[in-house]
Amino acid sequence: MDATEARRLHELDRTVLWHAFSQMSEYDGLIIERAEGSWLTDIHGKKYFDGASSLWCNLFGHRVAQIDRALIEQLGQVAHVTNLGMSHPVSIRLAERLTQIAGRGLEHVFFAGDGASAVEVAMKLAFQYWRQCDRPEPGRTKFLALGDAYHGDTIGTVSVSGVSLFQKTFAPLLFEVLRGPCPDDYRRPQAMSSSEACAHYLEAYEAILIEHHRNIAAVIAESCIQGAAGFVMQPKGFLAGLAKLCKKYNVLLILDEIAVGMGRTGRMFAFEHEEIAAGGVIEPDFLCLGKGLTGGYIAMSATLSSRRIWEAFLGDYTESKTFFHGHTYGGNPLAAAAGLAVLDLLEGHLGDGRFSLEAIRANSECFAKVLEPLDDSPIIGQVRRLGMMAALVLVASKETKSPFEGNKRMGKRICEQAISRGLWLRPLGDVIPILPAVTTPPQELDWLGETLSRIFQGRDFTQSPQF
Repeated sequence: MDATEARRLHELDRTVLWHAFSQMSEYDGLIIERAEGSWLTDIHGKKYFDGASSLWCNLFGHRVAQIDRALIEQLGQVAHVTNLGMSHPVSIRLAERLTQIAGRGLEHVFFAGDGASAVEVAMKLAFQYWRQCDRPEPGRTKFLALGDAYHGDTIGTVSVSGVSLFQKTFAPLLFEVLRGPCPDDYRRPQAMSSSEACAHYLEAYEAILIEHHRNIAAVIAESCIQGAAGFVMQPKGFLAGLAKLCKKYNVLLILDEIAVGMGRTGRMFAFEHEEIAAGGVIEPDFLCLGKGLTGGYIAMSATLSSRRIWEAFLGDYTESKTFFHGHTYGGNPLAAAAGLAVLDLLEGHLGDGRFSLEAIRANSECFAKVLEPLDDSPIIGQVRRLGMMAALVLVASKETKSPFEGNKRMGKRICEQAISRGLWLRPLGDVIPILPAVTTPPQELDWLGETLSRIFQGRDFTQSPQF
């Protein structure tokens, strides 16, 4: 691309295109023209390692031959049909596959376009369920959410989220939510072990359920990792314990696996790690999937629900039990074709095996090793990781775990250093997520680790505001 056109595009990108979560008065982002594997190429021909998997969704990297072929074949049939009164074979097959893989009584699928919409579907289904189930309890109008949760940017999902930065402006529009403590295994109550903290958090949630369970439609939780909260890792056993409490008090459970599902953690669903640790089966009433569902190719999300929920919506039209909700592109055949290809890759039915869940788990061990040296940095309080998801927690003091002053914008400055070295990362405040493609080869993971080490090595970030 010639320099004149590149300058024109940069100007339009700053003045016409409104970017998400960006202060446009200072915006100056990359413009990516093409990509392959883990590498992005901008309009100037410069390459960057995609260390954030294009906001956590590009599961296998870019230009995956098997997904490309699936989309091309589907384009030869039809690009889109509505799911209002009709469907397409590939969308039906994807729904079937998802229910087979999920099991645990999750027998029904509602497709939407993005993660927030999938969560909104689950919330509305839960609310309506209590009004028309066999024994209606219309007083169940509340949701119980986790402290510092993030579930999306619609009014409903912002309401159940707990990140104050995203809520403050829209507070007058939000509905009241019951909220428990953030189950943080890093900044846990003083002098508590991980297991003690787990019990402490569960006691807090049980106290809320004892008092309010007859008014609670559902508990909503991210599985194992609370993403936008700063990749907060829950203590082992917390999620399994929360699921048991929902059963005990007959409250529906919504698990949000938008970011952590579809193989990213080395398991198809992140809550499987809890099942293995706790030695029991977790049976949510709703499971929300997105991001990696189509490998980062086309927007699609899914809300899986149990038969118990489904049956409460069956009846004569005049009973108004219908779920009056839907999206124009829900169940889009192109997205469904990509989704089926992703499942085939994860289950080892396509490709050379390096896309399978087993291969991802093996690659996760390599990923862990390249991150180990970062533990020595005086400003990295914790290296958080589950499978091929990781994050660096920046702190002013490793001993007290105290954060930097917000105006230092330490996370942003370090990511700028990374970008100058050809590594694209995007911070969450002073937490830096690192999510390479799950198929990233060892030599590229080594490069990633070495690049991060060079950024942190030998620098006293606490004393100087400049690099």
